[in-house]
Amino acid sequence: MSAYSARLAPLLLLAALGVVGCSDDDPDAATPSSTSTTSAASTANTAGATPMGHTYISTTVQGTPIPGDGPLTLTFADNRVSGYAGCNTASGSVTFDRDVLRVGDLASTLIGCPEPQADADQWMNTLLTAAPTWRLEGTTLTLRAKDQTVTLVDRKVASPDKPLKGTDWVVTEIITQDARTTSRTLAETRPTLLIAEDGTVSGTTGCNRMTGSADIDPSGSPITFRLATTRMACPPEVMEVESAVLSTLDGTTTADIDADTLTLRNPNNTGLVLHAT
Repeated sequence: MSAYSARLAPLLLLAALGVVGCSDDDPDAATPSSTSTTSAASTANTAGATPMGHTYISTTVQGTPIPGDGPLTLTFADNRVSGYAGCNTASGSVTFDRDVLRVGDLASTLIGCPEPQADADQWMNTLLTAAPTWRLEGTTLTLRAKDQTVTLVDRKVASPDKPLKGTDWVVTEIITQDARTTSRTLAETRPTLLIAEDGTVSGTTGCNRMTGSADIDPSGSPITFRLATTRMACPPEVMEVESAVLSTLDGTTTADIDADTLTLRNPNNTGLVLHAT
């Protein structure tokens, strides 16, 4: 070994011991990048959650209150939002642009409502079209617009699913192959449906009384109805409602319950939306 090599060997040994010493002093020194990656993934997952596929009901409003006291109900489905604050139902396209809720042009039913509920439509439209920020924490959705904060809770939490049997259901919307519609006639006639624990069916079509039975799959869907009605004649617009009700309850339908809403659909994709009373 040369004299130079002899002098260099102790230095190399000291350097190696220094590396080992640093490792012993900080056993976690090599792990921060792994921890940071896990944290970032967790944040991304949280940020990726949106209200789509859920319905929310307002619990508190800071700022201008809902005329008539609401509550505000927002349903997010199929890249659209549907809102109801006590009078008409409005719906439009919706996108989640980072933390901003962007709603397209709203189409609304045209039911006349008494004061103060009549002003609830404008209150809701102003909120939804103001591009409010949104934040979702678990089952709580918060919308913030200028001088207004609305807190909503997932309807599954605020209002658990009603049982199919023993609940008084009222028809609020008619499902056609093109849309879900309502009308003043439907709101005034209020067709009803009650399925008793033994499967006995009673209710009204908006014009006539109906009775019969329902065979319900153990899972709750599908349902096969067998009904008969009285034969009273009513104004044409009321008979149109009756026709829609009976066409849905004629034979087998699928049934879906979301909180206090029952949706019945035929194989041809027509049906009824009913709410518990």
